[in-house]
Amino acid sequence: MAKEIIHSSEAPAPIGPYSQAVKINGMLFVSGQIALDAESGELINENITEETHAVMRNLEAILREGGSSFDKVVKCSIFIKNMDDFATVNEAYGQYFHQEPPARETVEVSRLPKDVKVEISCIAAL
Repeated sequence: MAKEIIHSSEAPAPIGPYSQAVKINGMLFVSGQIALDAESGELINENITEETHAVMRNLEAILREGGSSFDKVVKCSIFIKNMDDFATVNEAYGQYFHQEPPARETVEVSRLPKDVKVEISCIAAL
């Protein structure tokens, strides 16, 4: 089966040589998203809660464009700049997974693109 590149105009364009998502063999692999507004290109980073919600909205737009949804996400990776923000990020993230949340890891990293505080990627079934 050939891979299909997914692009949603409702999520920010890639800021490097990668695709927003790749669909192959009944799965959707979504690249890490940060809190960029798709229209303005501006960061949404007033606080970690709003930043996390912006990331999740970007993921949702790409999942929808790829024919999937949060209900079909099987794995997420969360990268945060400060593990002290874990509870706040977890609270916002959890609002998108109502039942049977996906597998996940959360790791603290020293730096993220555009100096954001959180980046999240996911893998979903179709």
